[in-house]
Amino acid sequence: MTAVPHAVPTSPDALEAVLEALRPWLGDRLSTSAAVREQHGRDESYHDPMPPDAVAFATSTDEVAAIVRTCAAHRVPIIPFGTGTSLEGHIAAVRGGICIDLSRMNAIVEVRPEDMDCTVQAGVTRKQLNEYLRDTGLFFPIDPGADASIGGMAATRASGTNAVRYGTMREAVLALTVVTADGRVVRTARRARKSAAGYDLTRLFVGSEGTLGVITEVTLRLHGIPECILSAVCPFPTLTAAVDTVIQTIQSAVPMARIEFLDANQMRAVNAYSGTNYALAPTLFLEFHGTEAFAREQVEMVQAIAAENGGHEFAWADTLEERNRLWQARHNAYYASLALKPGSKGFSSDVCVPISRLADCVEATAADCAASSVLTAIVGHVGDGNFHVLFMVDPDNADEIAEARALNDRIVERALSMEGTCTGEHGIGYGKMAFLEAEHGPEGLAIMRAVKQALDPDDIMNPGKIVHR
Repeated sequence: MTAVPHAVPTSPDALEAVLEALRPWLGDRLSTSAAVREQHGRDESYHDPMPPDAVAFATSTDEVAAIVRTCAAHRVPIIPFGTGTSLEGHIAAVRGGICIDLSRMNAIVEVRPEDMDCTVQAGVTRKQLNEYLRDTGLFFPIDPGADASIGGMAATRASGTNAVRYGTMREAVLALTVVTADGRVVRTARRARKSAAGYDLTRLFVGSEGTLGVITEVTLRLHGIPECILSAVCPFPTLTAAVDTVIQTIQSAVPMARIEFLDANQMRAVNAYSGTNYALAPTLFLEFHGTEAFAREQVEMVQAIAAENGGHEFAWADTLEERNRLWQARHNAYYASLALKPGSKGFSSDVCVPISRLADCVEATAADCAASSVLTAIVGHVGDGNFHVLFMVDPDNADEIAEARALNDRIVERALSMEGTCTGEHGIGYGKMAFLEAEHGPEGLAIMRAVKQALDPDDIMNPGKIVHR
């Protein structure tokens, strides 16, 4: 069901007019180099690269607005680019056009410890921000694994390992500065923690994947660094035992910071890639935040639940260095899986279901994977019902890709039948466009198209993503 957009080239005359207008003031920050273009048309997935016609490296909101106005005047497409770590073809230039690279917009504008918030330019990465915050006693908790840009994370409504405790980018973003399709600069909200003033423009642009505007600044909610952080790994005799432990933990209202599931195949990949020696069994990676007494209380509760399900051997990471190594091994799971099959590309599912249906969904999915000839691994942020099957596919093997797509279709259909979603955090791009109507219905999809038409009537903002026009 994956919808591959038909590539429509940009008008050569329109493109040349835009390049002639941009060259005098961008200089060497406007590149038509084949290598630079190729880099900006490829994400981390199996999707074919679709390079833009040129890449403009912006350094300010005013520059982004000027680039957008120039492109809009000639109806030349615009593709925002952060770090290129997306997985659903978000940065593919399906109609050519100008890629606006925001990586040089990497200033931390202001940190306000007394309000526990900050404002950053879109090109700031999550690791850069947390390094800067280290001495303030605050941290930014959204952790998708990759060192993604904050603007890209807002655009894709990213989440990750801490979402079960701290939420996703939907909860983390207080306000945005956005350049719209006609080059206007809009501030979507003030810094107040709540507001009932009109339409929620911030949430409209969070998750819009560059199809409604270019995010240039983000104001974020921050959190205090916990007094005590405890991390552990616990293997289980069966997949069902591990998932049941997750469900019972969440239903018992234990405020877990992280609770991640990795199947046996994923653990084999992690050991080989990261030099660890974990049991080759369905495994939970866990983390507890709070005061020392409260964190210990959480540990005791989860250990009791795990023991009832056959999970007895908690391996603790007692130092910061050990915790970092544990979570880095988890974050490397994607690349570790690809290393099991050299030369392969990642095709990742991304379903999320209500927690009560998690065991049913994961077990049925595992059975599908066991019956497939495609190499797979399962990993997930299961505390909020979100998990991924990574298919390691040969990009030149059409039969293998077709089998992976068919299996992914079954996974999505199963999740939707359980009142779940086709994407918990990766977004739609063009890779999941075919599932939107099944999830939202024709009426919901029609409203999305109406929003796109209203804000981007010429369809120049990252065209070919989310909804067809």
